[in-house]
Amino acid sequence: MKILIIGGTGLISTATTHILVESGEKVTLYNRGQSEYPTPPGVKVVHGDRTHYSTFEAQMAELGTFDVVIDMVAYQPEDGESIVRALRGRIGQLIFCSTVDVYRKPASCYPYTEAEEYGGLNEYARNKVILEKTLLAAHARRDFPVTIIRPAYTYGEGRGPLHTFGGRTTYLDRLRQGKPIVVHGDGNSLWVACHRDDVARTFVAAAGNSATFGKSYHVTGEEWMTWNVYHQKVAEALHAPAPRLVHIPTDLLGKVIPQQAQLAVTNIQFNNIFDNRAARTDLGFQYTLPWIEGVRRMVSWLDARQRIEPWQAEPLEDRLIAAWERYGERMAEEMFQQ
Repeated sequence: MKILIIGGTGLISTATTHILVESGEKVTLYNRGQSEYPTPPGVKVVHGDRTHYSTFEAQMAELGTFDVVIDMVAYQPEDGESIVRALRGRIGQLIFCSTVDVYRKPASCYPYTEAEEYGGLNEYARNKVILEKTLLAAHARRDFPVTIIRPAYTYGEGRGPLHTFGGRTTYLDRLRQGKPIVVHGDGNSLWVACHRDDVARTFVAAAGNSATFGKSYHVTGEEWMTWNVYHQKVAEALHAPAPRLVHIPTDLLGKVIPQQAQLAVTNIQFNNIFDNRAARTDLGFQYTLPWIEGVRRMVSWLDARQRIEPWQAEPLEDRLIAAWERYGERMAEEMFQQ
């Protein structure tokens, strides 16, 4: 097949590109040329910025027709409108990388199914909802067939583990040094993680697969971990001491450090567990890499490139823990005095 990937050098799309090339597909990448990841031999690369819409659409016209286009980097509503204009009637299928964050939180029931209602508690999620609706409308008009894939937290060599305050690697050094770790809420909300290779194989399986047209699919981890267990497993993978977890209410984090706590407030305080049966049936999805082994791979990659920051580079967490412990002591004193 003749396949175009818009992106192609990010975490998931790098793995997707390699698998497609190894399968003998003819692959073209369209991106800004700013990634550190190498492109496999034989892949055609076209440089450009898809947000420069008139230029992007002209470049798409020059590239001609494709059996499949995989859009990995659509984030703004205008990106969807542009790609419909650019590709209408000229491709066999569009595969759109969306996100499980398109759903309302909390869910009506767990695990999430693809039938859950749209929601979106932050701009990223709300924009993905708009993009999905735009592309499904194009599918309904028969502009081109559309397949939507919704990964959850996807990790791999190239980034550090997610945690309450995002993805900064000071988290890993804190664990190694036995420093306490802030956990949002009581640490018992559920979370999943899936290695990029498992996710990438589903994009490949969707390419040219008419059974997927007009459908959406979860491609997510299948170890349903509480955040407490998640952190314990990261520490185990690092051969670090058992972590001391400091639980702070999510609402309070959102008030005192709203920017740093945005992820916790709008996403990870809720249960994030998903039904993958549709992807297993139509895409042959398999969850193959346990979280502990995946963490070892991530950390090995980071260590080899000296990309784990010392915990001292981010003093906020110690300040927050100290303030929280002082608050607890004062509250206990006030209650006892009564």
